[in-house]
Amino acid sequence: MDIIASLNSLLIDRFGALGPLYAVGVLGFLMIALTLPAFLKKRVDPLDKFRRETREMKAASTRDPATSLRPTSRADKLERFSHFLEPQNEEEFSAIRLKMMRAGYRTKNAIRIFHFAQLALGLGLLVLGVLFTIVNSASGEVDTTKLILSVIIPGAIGYYLPRYWVERRLQTRQQEITNGFPDSLDMMLVCVEAGQSLDQSIVRVAREMRSGFPDLAEEYEIVAQEMKAGKDKVQVLKDMAERCGVTDISSFVTVLIQSATFGTSIAEALRVFSAEMRDKRVMRAEEKANVLPTKLTLGTMMFTVPPLLIILIGPSVYAIYDTLSNSSF
Repeated sequence: MDIIASLNSLLIDRFGALGPLYAVGVLGFLMIALTLPAFLKKRVDPLDKFRRETREMKAASTRDPATSLRPTSRADKLERFSHFLEPQNEEEFSAIRLKMMRAGYRTKNAIRIFHFAQLALGLGLLVLGVLFTIVNSASGEVDTTKLILSVIIPGAIGYYLPRYWVERRLQTRQQEITNGFPDSLDMMLVCVEAGQSLDQSIVRVAREMRSGFPDLAEEYEIVAQEMKAGKDKVQVLKDMAERCGVTDISSFVTVLIQSATFGTSIAEALRVFSAEMRDKRVMRAEEKANVLPTKLTLGTMMFTVPPLLIILIGPSVYAIYDTLSNSSF
């Protein structure tokens, strides 16, 4: 702290009251200047040729709207910055792509928009923090520690805000899928026992679950469309389990694959598994109910015990204080 204080006094003596702010600004620009070349340097990738050809085709279709097969969106403007806004490592790209899909963002530009939001919000709030610090320091002397925190904390919040949003969206979506999955199994069992095939029952369940659980209905619709397109049923079910990231759906996919492999009845497998899912839902509800008293203990201690102590001990304390005051006189 002595070093920081001496450095602060040196900057104030040399550059005036805004000397520490100037130093923080110069340090920030130097850090950005040092890191930008590393980010902008494009790594050699085997898919560069394919991406370049794809960009050329998109550019040609943009110049000639008659030959365009799909409308261009505003997010396509980020295509030229794809090497900067997308991870160049295949494993990192696959991981962030899977995470965005599990959160419900399936567009091809989702990763670019996510990283662009991180960059824009981080730099935007960083600039706002600098402006706030300038305005605040104009009215009086500001401590160097508070100066640095007021600049760095808004930038960090802006950078991590999109990540927090995606995490919350992923958890909410998985919870919704988990809550609606037992009902969808019961409906699928009814459809299968009524004589429909598995493909037809999935289409019907997706249509019926749309109003109550739209995320789960969307997953079933994707499965139905992929089956109609001729994709292998086992691979379609595995892809569904990977997209959702829910343990119950992974178990359900395993049951269907084993049923198809060994030739057992799908209706019987669905009946047993749906009963198990209903039991698990009841167990989850009972677990939350059992945890509730423990969570209420702290609130009970904070809002019940102090008033009770005041009511019980307050008169006695007042009587003792009154007696001592009278005896002193």
